[in-house]
Amino acid sequence: MNIPVLRLNRGDAPFCKDPAKSFTLPARFYHDKEVYELEKEAVFACNWWYAGHVSQLAEPGSYITVQIHEQSIFVGRTEAGELKAFYNVCQHRGHELLQGAGRTNLVVCPYHAWSYDFHGNLRAARNSENMAGFKKCDFALKPVRVEELCGLVFVNLDNEATPLKEQAAGLEAEIRKFAPNVDDVVFAQRDEYDVAANWKVMIDNFLECYHCHVAHRDFVDLVDMKSYRSAANGIYSSHISGAARTTESSAYTFEKGEVDFGYAGWFLWPNLTIWIYPGEPNISVLQMVPAGPDRTIEYQDWFLPTPAPSRQVAEAMAYQKDVLQPEDIALCESVQRGLKSRGYNQGRFVVDDELSELSEHTVHHFQALVVDALGAELE
Repeated sequence: MNIPVLRLNRGDAPFCKDPAKSFTLPARFYHDKEVYELEKEAVFACNWWYAGHVSQLAEPGSYITVQIHEQSIFVGRTEAGELKAFYNVCQHRGHELLQGAGRTNLVVCPYHAWSYDFHGNLRAARNSENMAGFKKCDFALKPVRVEELCGLVFVNLDNEATPLKEQAAGLEAEIRKFAPNVDDVVFAQRDEYDVAANWKVMIDNFLECYHCHVAHRDFVDLVDMKSYRSAANGIYSSHISGAARTTESSAYTFEKGEVDFGYAGWFLWPNLTIWIYPGEPNISVLQMVPAGPDRTIEYQDWFLPTPAPSRQVAEAMAYQKDVLQPEDIALCESVQRGLKSRGYNQGRFVVDDELSELSEHTVHHFQALVVDALGAELE
């Protein structure tokens, strides 16, 4: 893949491999239109993108659609039970085939009724039987890579991409440690947030708890911050509090579940975060979808043992939606405004030797992945 190189300015402070010595990315990486356009190809067209959950594709003929910038994709379940993904575009005149999610026996184009099966084969094209030399096999849908990890479905526009389970080796085992019932959950709810901030600001914020004592009083009441640790591992990082501070926190009240912990979260490159709260079984994902240099659409999908949450899990969901998310959104939108100030360009990562709950080493890990993807180098 031919990716243009993004050059750092000579006036920028150094972004170093050692997070304890490194300055942060220059502010323009978070609002420059050129950077945003480069990221479309260098970051999102060649990495694994969360599309949905297997419970949304439980039956043959079920499908979901997903948008990766200008590219529309659909994932479907074949009669034999396989997951298949294709570019969501008819091979006749380019009309989009499917919208949203649902179930169908054939994928029929709403424009001229060309129809396809879930293997991508063209099954019918009206009046084509009267055309000399027309072969249905020449007009199959274009496939897209698809994989599953702990019930989460991912797609990748790069047909040569390394399998996700190889790139994120170890992630599945970590998730199953804190969510041993992960195979039994189903899609329950999607919450959506429109944020006036760059997607990387949102990821940076998730990756450190340096701000938690200052900005998230209820979260700090929920978890034992002294045991909170973050660790980077390839294309993902883990963020774990080993114990709950109390089962009757100001965030919500819960009874201890099968695994006793305060909070478990992961970042998966490039734009997905995975959450597990203590108490009854639950797992959710929060995906940061770029919608412009200064705008991000966040989707939080919840997966529970049943589509209707219990009282305890409903309280956790309400805390996330009504308290924690508004707190983080306000922080990130303020940072986005500040990144355009003439009085700021770069800061320093706060990193201590113990990699404690106050350390920002996993923010550096993420920004290093961005630098590597963009091929950034000094002039």
